[in-house]
Amino acid sequence: MAVQSEPTANTAGANVASRPAERLTAIAGVLGAIAASSCCVLPLLFVTLGVSGAWIGNLTALAPYQPYILALTVAALGYGFYAVYWRPRQVCSEGTCERSSHTVKLGLWLGTILVAVALIFPRIALVLAGY
Repeated sequence: MAVQSEPTANTAGANVASRPAERLTAIAGVLGAIAASSCCVLPLLFVTLGVSGAWIGNLTALAPYQPYILALTVAALGYGFYAVYWRPRQVCSEGTCERSSHTVKLGLWLGTILVAVALIFPRIALVLAGY
């Protein structure tokens, strides 16, 4: 006669994991946000930190692609937020529950902030320049 033991409080937390799709969308969102801000925000950040050189001018080569990169990034972030916050969770069985990690949530929010900066910065730069 086999006795099945229920997971204790120590082992139940060890089985908690986030879905791979959530991690991938958070990574895609952050990388897309960095790529979208590379033409405007990154050069200013580098100059502010004291990093300079002729190569910084090459970052503006991505400016024509910024709307496309932003659209893909917003789509990835949208799916990420759906997967983390709104998608119904599966019923827990045998002590294994899926839940989103704090790293995934932090990545999604960081990507969202970077996208917002990439969208707002060109308008703020015009105001600061006096145009």
